[in-house]
Amino acid sequence: MASFGLLALLRSATAVAVCATGAALFPAARAQAVSPATAPSPVAFGAHPSAAFLSKFHTGQTDAKLHAKSPEESRWLDEGERYSVLEPAQGNQDASDLVAYDTATGRRSVLVSARQLTPAGAAKPLSLNDYTWSADKQHLLVFTNSERVWRENTRGDYWVLDLATGKLTQLDPAAKPSTLMFAKFSPDARSVAFVRENNIYVEDLATGQVRALTTDGSPDVINGTSDWVNEEELDIRDAFRWSPDSQSIAYWQFNQSGVGDYTLINDTKALYPTTFHYKYPLVGTTNSAVRAGIVAAQGGATVWVQLPGDPRGNYIPGLDWAANSGQLLVESINRLQNDEHLYLADPHTGAVHSMFEDKDAAFLDVEAETRFANRYNWLSRGHADAVSTQPDLLWMSERDGWRHAYRLSATGAPPKLLTNFAADIISPVSVDQQHGFFYFTASPDDPIRAYLFRSRLDGTGTPERVTPAADTGTNSYDVSPNGKWAIHSFSSATTPPRYDLVELPTHRVVRTLEANAGLAERARALTGAVSEQFSETPVSGGVHLSTSITLPPGFDPSKKYPVLVEVYGEPAGAIVKDRWDGSLRKLIAGEGYVEVSFDNQGTPAPRGRAWRKAGYGSIGVLSTQQQAEGIRELAREHPYIDTTRMAIWGWSGGGTNTLNMMFRNPGLFSTGISVASVPDQTRYDTIYQERYMGLPKDNAKGYHDGSAINFAGGLAGNLLIVHGSGDDNVHYQGAELLENKLIELGKPFDFMDYPNRTHGIYEGPGTSTHVYTLIVRYLEDHVPSGPRPQ
Repeated sequence: MASFGLLALLRSATAVAVCATGAALFPAARAQAVSPATAPSPVAFGAHPSAAFLSKFHTGQTDAKLHAKSPEESRWLDEGERYSVLEPAQGNQDASDLVAYDTATGRRSVLVSARQLTPAGAAKPLSLNDYTWSADKQHLLVFTNSERVWRENTRGDYWVLDLATGKLTQLDPAAKPSTLMFAKFSPDARSVAFVRENNIYVEDLATGQVRALTTDGSPDVINGTSDWVNEEELDIRDAFRWSPDSQSIAYWQFNQSGVGDYTLINDTKALYPTTFHYKYPLVGTTNSAVRAGIVAAQGGATVWVQLPGDPRGNYIPGLDWAANSGQLLVESINRLQNDEHLYLADPHTGAVHSMFEDKDAAFLDVEAETRFANRYNWLSRGHADAVSTQPDLLWMSERDGWRHAYRLSATGAPPKLLTNFAADIISPVSVDQQHGFFYFTASPDDPIRAYLFRSRLDGTGTPERVTPAADTGTNSYDVSPNGKWAIHSFSSATTPPRYDLVELPTHRVVRTLEANAGLAERARALTGAVSEQFSETPVSGGVHLSTSITLPPGFDPSKKYPVLVEVYGEPAGAIVKDRWDGSLRKLIAGEGYVEVSFDNQGTPAPRGRAWRKAGYGSIGVLSTQQQAEGIRELAREHPYIDTTRMAIWGWSGGGTNTLNMMFRNPGLFSTGISVASVPDQTRYDTIYQERYMGLPKDNAKGYHDGSAINFAGGLAGNLLIVHGSGDDNVHYQGAELLENKLIELGKPFDFMDYPNRTHGIYEGPGTSTHVYTLIVRYLEDHVPSGPRPQ
């Protein structure tokens, strides 16, 4: 379930250099900047919810002084000795110059001016959505006029600027507007390849000649990009790769003929309802056939990689050239996602041999968050290994019970452990081959925080921490290719994001890029002096759950307070993190509630493989048990919790666990608010649900017991169900099936439909304001705020 509401915000809260203004204090459910089309409408401040709350909420969304700022997105140049950023052009705030900064000194220079990015005859320069340099830095590829495809703006127009001549040329100008995808230079900078309408094309920069490398693209046959489910759950979008010698292109092909056709109904677009159809494989049904091919950049027949097994019964999470043009690395995993091979393929014949196999009794972690941005890093071999010229591959595996890094040899030698400690890698960061180090984030004794570590690439020694002890919280890094510099982002529950340019490995601060000075005080003035605490809550089996507690202003432990639990609880995300949280929880705590969250087993906390795989085959069962035990134990430990005034809410997987808690633990919570949930696990997609549950035919009991809809008869309190009718990810159908079940059982409930909104429920003026004030209004209606005598 790649999109999961507020967790998307939490994951991106300290991302390095994402935008100039950052996100609002109380933003929309998905991590997306508020644009004029989606900005909140003026709110009529009535009596309910409290006028004070609505006023504060509206201020939190719209007041730029309450937004956590981050530096403009930067790109390393010259191995890290400079970096480039887009900045407003002098005298024209609506246009951008591409400028460079010397990393050591901060000296600024303009690389490309807005004037140079103005097409001939145009009144204004191009609006840059993205840009890429050619390898020789003589050409700049500009992405503009972009449009959203499912989650991201990946379709648009591309222009090439020749730095020597100043000529600005549109790629494939005869194409329909906003139809090109993933354009990228060949390594020799002579051509650009791109995808258009499910086919791959190459344009010669010298002549402007465009040639099609594939011609069978259609609504069902997809070349060079992805179908819906592989994009959503395996993060495959850009699905082709240039060979290092610029002579070939390797690519994915998805054939989705035979995949179930899903229909979304739009009742508001026109006088009569309109429909939208797309391919969506529900659990246990037919997947796309996926294969990998290699085609010459000059055109010709595709050579198909001869992977074993049924192309509809396996996935290809990744592919890339094996640090040379003579071999292609293809990653193949079975449908159950518990047996993975790395194959080396001959691009001339398609023949393969297995380089590495990884297995797990539950599932293997193929999520994008646990890989590098480019997924594959090849390590040159030292003099002691000079018998082989084939580089090693840096790879993540949980084979010893922790998520560790290994060197994989193409010769078939046993994997060599690089991160020799009893802890998980949270995320890989970079490889510094010059100095022989692998950088990654980890937190060996503290699963709610993250710090930079490094290990030697030769496997000797143990990992050493690089982040200073003073930066207790969540740290992330963008390290330069030469390993000398990094942009460091730090935040904690009480400290807004701070961005520093640091020197490695000393972590000496060269300069601060953004300090967000005064933001904590401004936020506190809005929310009140809430107090945020972290602890461990014991539950059965000797397990301890990471716990966050936000206490209201003026908290008095001798009184009793109402509680709102925010839950997620699924394998796609952990919610208890020590980082700056600009979400709704502080404002609700300011209204007189105690806000609580637990991370149960089965969430992806850095607590080892056994923790993360604990709920395999029974998603929804263990999480419900441990969440219920957690709040009962917390209430036993803290008499200030008023067990007669407890509510629970969540989004996506959290909405599902809200249903499970309300149905399986009658009376524990008086009120539940479930947003965008999956009440029936058989109604979700193959890749996500089967990864954690297996196939329905093999685990019928697990699917039954994990599906909240089968326990709806236990509902004993107030329940609000919220869903967007245009949700392409978690379908509106599930909400309707649950409604029917509750009606059949004679169970009262409340329901809110957001017409044509997707999983994040943020599209359209006023939507974000409406959905969050709805949540608070329902909470205030059924769980009165404020302290009461014990």
